[in-house]
Amino acid sequence: MNLNKVFIIGNLTRDPELKTLPSGTAVASFGVATNRVWKDQSGQKKEDVQFHNIVVFGRQAETVSQYLTKGSSVLVEGRIQTRNWDAQDGSKKSKTEIVAERVQFGPRRGAGTGTGAGGGSGTAGKSAPAKEEELATIEYPEEEINPEEIPF
Repeated sequence: MNLNKVFIIGNLTRDPELKTLPSGTAVASFGVATNRVWKDQSGQKKEDVQFHNIVVFGRQAETVSQYLTKGSSVLVEGRIQTRNWDAQDGSKKSKTEIVAERVQFGPRRGAGTGTGAGGGSGTAGKSAPAKEEELATIEYPEEEINPEEIPF
């Protein structure tokens, strides 16, 4: 039995690029960076960063290009694929990428956290009026539910 399955969690290195195949299918491509931190035998902190090319098709490609931007956190589930082709100059080219079967968005960056550029801009000691964040709420029906009508 063989298995080609990949799960990565990382941040986008560039905005998704949306294209359309001749068949009309949407295709989005973007890059994701992942990192690993560990200590070597001498106790020194080491870090390794890997860059992954991601391709996603269909409605999910449209959603990715609409909502994700460079720096967004994302979980990608998919498979590894290597494409080979001959370049115009006659050389052989290849590209290894992850074909996403599922893309899950991570938490939004900078949404009310005060992080980002300009965070230390001479406003120390001054308090800006707090901006109320509108929270998403679930509207429940007002009708009464009879527990005896629940089928399980």
